[in-house]
Amino acid sequence: MTSAKDDLDLSLVVTHLVKGVVYRDTHEKVWQHLLPLQAQARDYVGVMGLTVIIDEAEGYAFLRSKPDADDEDAAVPRLIPRRALSFAVSLLLALLRKKLAEFDAGDSDTRLILTRDQIVEMVRLFMPESNNEARLVDQIDTQINKVVELGFLRRIKGQDAAFEVRRILKAFVDGQWLSEFDQRLAEYTRQLDPSGAQEDR
Repeated sequence: MTSAKDDLDLSLVVTHLVKGVVYRDTHEKVWQHLLPLQAQARDYVGVMGLTVIIDEAEGYAFLRSKPDADDEDAAVPRLIPRRALSFAVSLLLALLRKKLAEFDAGDSDTRLILTRDQIVEMVRLFMPESNNEARLVDQIDTQINKVVELGFLRRIKGQDAAFEVRRILKAFVDGQWLSEFDQRLAEYTRQLDPSGAQEDR
Protein backbone atom coordinates (compact mmCIF):
# COMPACT_ATOMS: atom_id res chain seq x y z
CA MET A 1 0.00 0.00 0.00
CA THR A 2 1.45 3.34 -1.01
CA SER A 3 1.21 6.46 1.08
CA ALA A 4 0.30 9.93 -0.14
CA LYS A 5 3.99 10.78 0.16
CA ASP A 6 4.85 8.06 -2.37
CA ASP A 7 2.47 9.65 -4.91
CA LEU A 8 4.30 12.99 -4.86
CA ASP A 9 6.43 13.79 -7.88
CA LEU A 10 9.71 15.61 -7.18
CA SER A 11 10.69 15.68 -10.85
CA LEU A 12 7.43 17.49 -11.69
CA VAL A 13 8.21 20.13 -9.06
CA VAL A 14 11.84 20.67 -10.07
CA THR A 15 11.08 20.75 -13.79
CA HIS A 16 8.50 23.51 -13.36
CA LEU A 17 10.73 25.51 -11.02
CA VAL A 18 13.58 25.39 -13.53
CA LYS A 19 11.22 26.67 -16.23
CA GLY A 20 10.14 29.67 -14.16
CA VAL A 21 7.88 30.85 -11.36
CA VAL A 22 5.31 28.38 -10.01
CA TYR A 23 2.02 30.02 -9.03
CA ARG A 24 -0.60 28.47 -6.77
CA ASP A 25 -3.46 29.74 -8.94
CA THR A 26 -2.08 28.69 -12.32
CA HIS A 27 -0.02 25.58 -11.41
CA GLU A 28 -2.41 23.92 -8.95
CA LYS A 29 -1.09 20.36 -9.38
CA VAL A 30 2.56 21.39 -9.13
CA TRP A 31 1.80 23.51 -6.06
CA GLN A 32 0.14 20.53 -4.34
CA HIS A 33 3.32 18.51 -4.88
CA LEU A 34 5.67 21.38 -4.06
CA LEU A 35 4.62 22.15 -0.48
CA PRO A 36 5.22 18.68 1.02
CA LEU A 37 8.36 18.21 -1.12
CA GLN A 38 9.98 21.60 -0.52
CA ALA A 39 12.82 20.15 1.62
CA GLN A 40 13.65 17.55 -1.05
CA ALA A 41 13.40 20.19 -3.79
CA ARG A 42 15.86 22.44 -1.94
CA ASP A 43 18.29 19.54 -1.54
CA TYR A 44 17.95 18.65 -5.22
CA VAL A 45 18.61 22.12 -6.62
CA GLY A 46 21.15 22.93 -3.90
CA VAL A 47 23.85 20.98 -5.74
CA MET A 48 23.40 23.41 -8.64
CA GLY A 49 23.96 26.45 -6.43
CA LEU A 50 20.25 27.25 -6.27
CA THR A 51 17.64 27.47 -3.54
CA VAL A 52 13.85 27.37 -3.61
CA ILE A 53 12.01 30.48 -2.43
CA ILE A 54 8.38 29.82 -1.44
CA ASP A 55 5.84 32.38 -0.31
CA GLU A 56 2.78 30.40 0.75
CA ALA A 57 0.82 33.51 1.74
CA GLU A 58 1.22 35.11 -1.69
CA GLY A 59 1.11 31.83 -3.57
CA TYR A 60 4.33 31.64 -5.58
CA ALA A 61 7.68 29.85 -5.63
CA PHE A 62 10.84 30.34 -7.68
CA LEU A 63 14.53 29.46 -7.85
CA ARG A 64 17.21 31.90 -6.75
CA SER A 65 20.99 31.58 -6.82
CA LYS A 66 22.58 31.03 -3.43
CA PRO A 67 24.68 34.00 -2.22
CA ASP A 68 27.97 32.14 -2.74
CA ALA A 69 26.95 31.51 -6.37
CA ASP A 70 27.66 35.20 -6.98
CA ASP A 71 31.31 34.62 -6.14
CA GLU A 72 33.37 34.49 -9.32
CA ASP A 73 35.56 31.85 -7.67
CA ALA A 74 32.61 29.64 -6.70
CA ALA A 75 32.90 26.02 -7.84
CA VAL A 76 29.35 26.07 -9.25
CA PRO A 77 28.71 28.73 -11.91
CA ARG A 78 25.66 30.97 -11.57
CA LEU A 79 22.66 29.35 -13.29
CA ILE A 80 20.05 32.06 -12.73
CA PRO A 81 21.36 35.07 -14.67
CA ARG A 82 21.07 38.61 -13.44
CA ARG A 83 19.24 40.87 -15.86
CA ALA A 84 20.37 44.42 -16.45
CA LEU A 85 17.26 46.56 -16.75
CA SER A 86 16.95 49.97 -18.33
CA PHE A 87 15.95 52.88 -16.13
CA ALA A 88 12.58 52.96 -17.91
CA VAL A 89 11.78 49.34 -17.05
CA SER A 90 13.10 49.78 -13.51
CA LEU A 91 10.87 52.83 -13.16
CA LEU A 92 7.82 50.86 -14.26
CA LEU A 93 8.64 48.07 -11.79
CA ALA A 94 8.98 50.60 -8.98
CA LEU A 95 5.66 52.25 -9.85
CA LEU A 96 3.91 48.87 -10.03
CA ARG A 97 5.39 47.85 -6.67
CA LYS A 98 4.22 51.08 -5.07
CA LYS A 99 0.77 50.60 -6.61
CA LEU A 100 0.66 47.05 -5.23
CA ALA A 101 1.56 48.29 -1.74
CA GLU A 102 -1.22 50.91 -1.90
CA PHE A 103 -3.64 48.27 -3.18
CA ASP A 104 -2.80 45.86 -0.34
CA ALA A 105 -3.25 48.61 2.24
CA GLY A 106 -6.69 49.61 1.06
CA ASP A 107 -8.39 46.73 -0.77
CA SER A 108 -9.64 43.32 0.30
CA ASP A 109 -9.20 41.84 -3.17
CA THR A 110 -6.08 39.76 -3.85
CA ARG A 111 -5.56 40.65 -7.51
CA LEU A 112 -4.43 44.04 -8.73
CA ILE A 113 -5.71 44.53 -12.27
CA LEU A 114 -4.59 47.54 -14.31
CA THR A 115 -5.54 48.54 -17.82
CA ARG A 116 -2.96 49.55 -20.39
CA ASP A 117 -4.26 53.13 -20.24
CA GLN A 118 -3.83 53.21 -16.45
CA ILE A 119 -0.24 52.02 -16.75
CA VAL A 120 0.50 54.53 -19.52
CA GLU A 121 -0.85 57.39 -17.41
CA MET A 122 1.11 56.18 -14.37
CA VAL A 123 4.40 56.15 -16.28
CA ARG A 124 3.75 59.26 -18.39
CA LEU A 125 4.17 61.52 -15.33
CA PHE A 126 7.84 60.56 -15.10
CA MET A 127 8.74 60.39 -18.78
CA PRO A 128 10.56 63.24 -20.54
CA GLU A 129 8.19 65.58 -22.33
CA SER A 130 7.63 64.63 -25.93
CA ASN A 131 5.88 66.30 -28.85
CA ASN A 132 5.25 62.86 -30.34
CA GLU A 133 2.45 61.29 -28.29
CA ALA A 134 2.35 58.11 -30.36
CA ARG A 135 6.08 57.53 -29.94
CA LEU A 136 5.81 58.07 -26.16
CA VAL A 137 3.01 55.52 -25.87
CA ASP A 138 5.00 53.08 -28.03
CA GLN A 139 7.93 53.43 -25.62
CA ILE A 140 5.70 52.68 -22.65
CA ASP A 141 4.19 49.70 -24.50
CA THR A 142 7.73 48.40 -24.99
CA GLN A 143 8.35 48.68 -21.25
CA ILE A 144 5.06 46.92 -20.48
CA ASN A 145 5.98 44.07 -22.85
CA LYS A 146 9.36 43.73 -21.15
CA VAL A 147 7.74 43.52 -17.70
CA VAL A 148 5.31 40.88 -19.04
CA GLU A 149 8.31 38.96 -20.36
CA LEU A 150 9.98 39.21 -16.94
CA GLY A 151 6.85 37.73 -15.36
CA PHE A 152 5.78 40.69 -13.21
CA LEU A 153 2.70 41.46 -15.33
CA ARG A 154 0.28 38.94 -16.83
CA ARG A 155 -2.16 39.68 -19.62
CA ILE A 156 -5.77 38.98 -18.66
CA LYS A 157 -7.45 36.63 -21.12
CA GLY A 158 -10.71 37.89 -22.51
CA GLN A 159 -10.06 41.47 -21.43
CA ASP A 160 -8.73 44.03 -23.88
CA ALA A 161 -5.40 45.46 -22.72
CA ALA A 162 -5.74 44.49 -19.04
CA PHE A 163 -2.91 43.19 -16.87
CA GLU A 164 -2.59 41.52 -13.49
CA VAL A 165 0.32 42.72 -11.36
CA ARG A 166 1.95 39.47 -10.23
CA ARG A 167 2.64 39.36 -6.52
CA ILE A 168 6.11 37.89 -7.03
CA LEU A 169 7.12 41.51 -7.70
CA LYS A 170 7.19 41.88 -3.89
CA ALA A 171 10.05 39.37 -3.70
CA PHE A 172 12.22 41.38 -6.08
CA VAL A 173 11.26 44.89 -5.01
CA ASP A 174 11.19 44.51 -1.23
CA GLY A 175 10.09 46.85 1.55
CA GLN A 176 13.52 48.39 2.00
CA TRP A 177 13.78 49.13 -1.70
CA LEU A 178 10.31 50.61 -1.64
CA SER A 179 11.13 52.81 1.36
CA GLU A 180 13.83 54.43 -0.77
CA PHE A 181 11.37 54.89 -3.65
CA ASP A 182 11.42 58.69 -3.69
CA GLN A 183 15.22 58.83 -3.78
CA ARG A 184 15.41 56.21 -6.51
CA LEU A 185 12.64 57.91 -8.45
CA ALA A 186 14.54 61.19 -8.42
CA GLU A 187 17.57 59.32 -9.78
CA TYR A 188 15.49 57.67 -12.53
CA THR A 189 13.94 60.98 -13.51
CA ARG A 190 17.38 62.59 -13.85
CA GLN A 191 18.88 59.78 -15.90
CA LEU A 192 15.91 58.81 -18.05
CA ASP A 193 15.94 60.26 -21.56
CA PRO A 194 13.73 59.72 -24.60
CA SER A 195 16.10 57.12 -26.08
CA GLY A 196 16.52 55.19 -22.81
CA ALA A 197 13.30 53.27 -23.21
CA GLN A 198 14.40 52.04 -26.63
CA GLU A 199 17.18 49.79 -25.36
CA ASP A 200 14.68 47.07 -24.42
CA ARG A 201 13.39 46.63 -27.93
